[in-house]
Amino acid sequence: QVQLVESGGGLVQPGGSLRLSCAASGFTFSSYALSWYRQAPGNQRELVAGISSGGSTNYADSVRGRFTISRDNARNTVYLQMNSLKPEDTAVYYCNTKRFSIYYWGQGTQVTVSS
Repeated sequence: QVQLVESGGGLVQPGGSLRLSCAASGFTFSSYALSWYRQAPGNQRELVAGISSGGSTNYADSVRGRFTISRDNARNTVYLQMNSLKPEDTAVYYCNTKRFSIYYWGQGTQVTVSS
């Protein structure tokens, strides 16, 4: 079955960096687009970044220029490099893919940006 497992979250000071990873299994990874979403307390889940099967990327305006999404098809892993982190980036970050009209989510990884 499809599994997405996020890792790499933690506590970081404003201006710092983190790299999130999402290890995927149960489907032909290289054939599917993947995305990172985040959800802060009291807020709706929002799209952060996406990457197509061909490597095209898109970003939310709030993270463009600071975050970079990438994928390693040999490792079945998608990454989110987050630089210049701000307190408003604090959220649970989720990996996502859509397969046959079904959305799959990981369990999420907490990112906290605070001094």
